[in-house]
Amino acid sequence: MTRLTDFTSYAEAQAQYSKAGLWELFDGTRERFNIAHECIDRHAGGDAVALRIAHADGGDEIISFGELSRRSSQIAHFLTARGVQKGDRVAVMIEPSLSFYCTLFGAMKAGAVAVPMFTLFGPDGIKLRVADCEPTVFFTNAEKAPEAVEGGAQDVIVADRDFLDSLNALPESFDWDTAGDDLAVLQYTSGTTRLLPAAVHHSHRSIVTLMVAALYATGIRPGDRFFCPSSPAWGHGLWHGTLAPLAMGVSTGTFSGKFDPVRLLKALHDFGITNLTAAATHYRMMRNSGEAERFTYAFDKLSFTGEPIDSETAAYVERVFGTKVCSMYGTTEIGVIIANYPGAEDLEVRDGAMGKAVPGVEVEVQREDGARCAPGETGELMVKKGGKWFPTKDLGRVDEDGYFYHGGRADDVIISAGWTIGAIEVEDAILSHPAVAECGVIGAPDSLRGQVVKAYIILKGAPEEGLDKDIQEHVRARLARHEYPRQIEFVTDLPKTPAGKVNRKILRDLQAETLAAAG
Repeated sequence: MTRLTDFTSYAEAQAQYSKAGLWELFDGTRERFNIAHECIDRHAGGDAVALRIAHADGGDEIISFGELSRRSSQIAHFLTARGVQKGDRVAVMIEPSLSFYCTLFGAMKAGAVAVPMFTLFGPDGIKLRVADCEPTVFFTNAEKAPEAVEGGAQDVIVADRDFLDSLNALPESFDWDTAGDDLAVLQYTSGTTRLLPAAVHHSHRSIVTLMVAALYATGIRPGDRFFCPSSPAWGHGLWHGTLAPLAMGVSTGTFSGKFDPVRLLKALHDFGITNLTAAATHYRMMRNSGEAERFTYAFDKLSFTGEPIDSETAAYVERVFGTKVCSMYGTTEIGVIIANYPGAEDLEVRDGAMGKAVPGVEVEVQREDGARCAPGETGELMVKKGGKWFPTKDLGRVDEDGYFYHGGRADDVIISAGWTIGAIEVEDAILSHPAVAECGVIGAPDSLRGQVVKAYIILKGAPEEGLDKDIQEHVRARLARHEYPRQIEFVTDLPKTPAGKVNRKILRDLQAETLAAAG
């Protein structure tokens, strides 16, 4: 029987895709379905590798499907014996490791709702999320346990190797009892620790819909050696980087600890990774490390998400890694809706384009009145759900061939002297300057023009006299004359979301505070 995983071309994706075809990739039904079974237990025969983890300290951790199945079942027995009931929240605040994956999947096997939490949150960030989801059990490590207690968490358990080994007398299988519509994961979108971002509720059968992104945005197929360095506390790292490949029985890898681009490059070389999905920031950091050429690679599929990738980094990746990096676009709330179909030889990967709509999804660029924009015209990206158009709050445009292009967040648009300027385009031009490592662009108030472009720039080296003017001329030569940054501030750090994207909102807030203090 042919399955959706047997098809790799863009034309086949359009012709063969169906919702029924997605369900055929799984054992379960809507009435009886469990993510842990689909990702772990059904692949547990033999010694097949489930996870390859590159630790920041240089160590590698290799985990088989069999060990993960056994130990996650023991966690499920431990939780039920502790009184955890179906629907109870179980928080997991651990770096990627055997402990993280065992507790995550063990919670779902037990019918509890797993709540992955970013390990860099302090007591304030923990407190907001604990108060919101009220976890019955809070798994973490020894370092974070005091902060979890300070943040109000109850029944805090240090889930280290000794703890896992203490459960070895428990049964190595677990008779789970969940339905497709039962809640499986509660995941907070990225945001600052001062504000509580929205919590997205995922049922067990959410993974079925997720496979659209796996098939067409990351191009995962059986036989791949997959890797995603994004934290599994966020949507990309958990759903695209962990659950999707494991559900296909594909070995996946990830990064644990403080991110180091050279350590990542070595892992990609050592593990023989063929399919990498990462944030645009990860690719930029690998490029800026200057060490990528030291290693050899086996890539045939590359993808990125989180924000558009600058053209200089995209060209570098293609040259050094040997294949073009493909965009995927979506949000935690709506999933992936536009992709470049990695591995599809019949679809051109156009520079700067996000790609085309994934099968089964309608996407349009619309004007404020709801009318469809003409090709090349900028408007808001809209996706149809339940027969109604849903706003993404992102701007974009589409060309005559159906390729979509990102125009930035709607609130990142800069209006200067009547001109509409996209922050992303200006950042892309600035990043192509050889002295620039990172940058963030916002609109600064101006009495004459209303707003002007202001750039916060991290340099690769020390600032030199006249460098600001050189960067301005560099941008002028690449964009329209009015789009260059009239104001430049060299900085040593940029505020970022926990997912690694430049947080322009914080830049705007800091600028407003500075202006208010100046009177």
